[in-house]
Amino acid sequence: MKKNIILLAIFSFTSCLIAQQPAANLSKTLRRTTQAIQQAIANIFKYDSVPNDPFHTRIYTLPNGMKVYLSPYHAEPKIFTMIAIKAGSKYDPADATGLAHYLEHMLFKGTDKYGTKNYEAEKPYLDQIENLFETYRQTKDDSERKKIYHQIDSISFIASKYAIANEYDKMTTAIGAQGTNAFTSNDETVYINEIPANQIDNWLDIEAERFRNPVFRLFHTELEAVYEEKNRSLDNDEWQMYETLYRELFPNHPYGTQTTIGTIEHLKNPSLKEIKKYYDTYYVPNNMAIIMCGDFNPDTVIKKIFIRFANKPSKPVPNPNFISPPLTQRIQKTIYGPKSEMLILGWKTDGAASKDNLYLEIITNLLYNSKSGLLDVNVNGKQKVLNATASYDAMKDYNTLYLFAYPKENQSLEEVEKIIIEEIHKLKNGEFDEQLLKDIVTNKKLQLQQTLENNQARAFALLPAFTKDVPLHQIVHQINELKKITKNDIMHFAQQYLRDDNYVVVYKKTGENQLPKVTKPLITPVELDRENTSAFVKQIISNKPQPISPKFINFEKDIQFSTLLFPSVPNRTVQLLYNPNTENDLFELTYYYTLPKDDLKKHQIIFN
Repeated sequence: MKKNIILLAIFSFTSCLIAQQPAANLSKTLRRTTQAIQQAIANIFKYDSVPNDPFHTRIYTLPNGMKVYLSPYHAEPKIFTMIAIKAGSKYDPADATGLAHYLEHMLFKGTDKYGTKNYEAEKPYLDQIENLFETYRQTKDDSERKKIYHQIDSISFIASKYAIANEYDKMTTAIGAQGTNAFTSNDETVYINEIPANQIDNWLDIEAERFRNPVFRLFHTELEAVYEEKNRSLDNDEWQMYETLYRELFPNHPYGTQTTIGTIEHLKNPSLKEIKKYYDTYYVPNNMAIIMCGDFNPDTVIKKIFIRFANKPSKPVPNPNFISPPLTQRIQKTIYGPKSEMLILGWKTDGAASKDNLYLEIITNLLYNSKSGLLDVNVNGKQKVLNATASYDAMKDYNTLYLFAYPKENQSLEEVEKIIIEEIHKLKNGEFDEQLLKDIVTNKKLQLQQTLENNQARAFALLPAFTKDVPLHQIVHQINELKKITKNDIMHFAQQYLRDDNYVVVYKKTGENQLPKVTKPLITPVELDRENTSAFVKQIISNKPQPISPKFINFEKDIQFSTLLFPSVPNRTVQLLYNPNTENDLFELTYYYTLPKDDLKKHQIIFN
């Protein structure tokens, strides 16, 4: 449809120009008009890129503001896809937390074209449910609330008769997609798939329809899943430690004041109207991006995306500026749970787009890399504690460096904290081998090459360029920036940010968890229709693209053979099969042994 509109506009524009010209000038006018049209089309498909980008990323911006990140890689006929929205839990209303996460769940329920047998008959019931949830939300009397929820349950049961279950999954399965999923975090909500390279058209049709007019059906049954997720988080000691840490690090920022799943009070009083409002506010093209990494021609793919997505109008998007004042004291909190005792320490720095991100990349590896970090050698290796690790969380507004530690038997958490802080002091004092910095950069180079060989890893590497506003050159040339960081730089950064008077420590002691759970309301089980198929889904299933032609290995041409001799062992030879790696510097060697069947168990013990 959009393609036809564009062609019609170009035709009308051309006709007007020609009609206004004398016959003598007609040839010149047609030539100028053709050139103008070609230039206009070329401008639509202009893209940004970064010199020497190993991802070969193209960043397109559609006329409605939607971003498209294309990273071609032809090692296998697959494509990893993301549709990302700058709509994480940070943007949830303070009085209705959990909306972004709710919405993520509901985007799998269909539209007015799929997920339903008869939307016209279904819609009145859905409208009643939406209004009843508003009444339920505003009612305080428990007995009245039970009556209202009984109404919701009854009408939801009737509405479910019109629903067709799992039609989105039917379509992705039909096109051979794998890993279909979604996730919501502080800054973003992202919908992911891995599709065969010949299914681009079907996938784009599915996603364009998915975001055209989503219908939030089967809502109260989906609440059960969210309630269960919340209750699991309340029973998870580590989860509660993270929530406590962030609450104290960010007391005036949504990173700390609200969680992705939402508060119990808000979960018990959901609002479909607020969820729809959230969708209309944030799920707009100028706040969304498509990321595709894999086997495709970007010149062809961007035109396919344009046809499906350029017709959605843009809207102004709220852009709140959340500020979290720096901490000026050590803060200690104690929580209780059934697991063994442990603690977490955390500091905050500037966000993902800042240079702080590079420093944290180095510092976390200096502290912990499973082999030669300060915690590895000085703490774990010397068995000062049971185990200690370090990591960091890169977010748009702020980053968090955090260290986990588990005490030995009869060791206090206070003693563990002191041991960990001693290693932070070593960072500040430069008590680490400078060779470690070079080793970390070398290891990051290896990780980059491995990332480039994996479509999913490519996509996740590019994601912060959109959702966290990290400049693309900072992502693709991270190794060059890491090389510039010196030992003095690390010391100065640690002295500035990792002080003794600006961190939070959470002690998790063994005891009874007193946190209340979400009480699930009585819900009548619905019998979902899994047999029927809507017309839209039938159309997708019937669209059969050109099959992918398999590429078979030619053992005579593709694999080289050689024989290795062992001068020290007479008559000992080993056959070597090898293939040069023309893509990067990575090297892999695998040994295969032929063993007597009776000796398998013995050799397995030896190898282990």
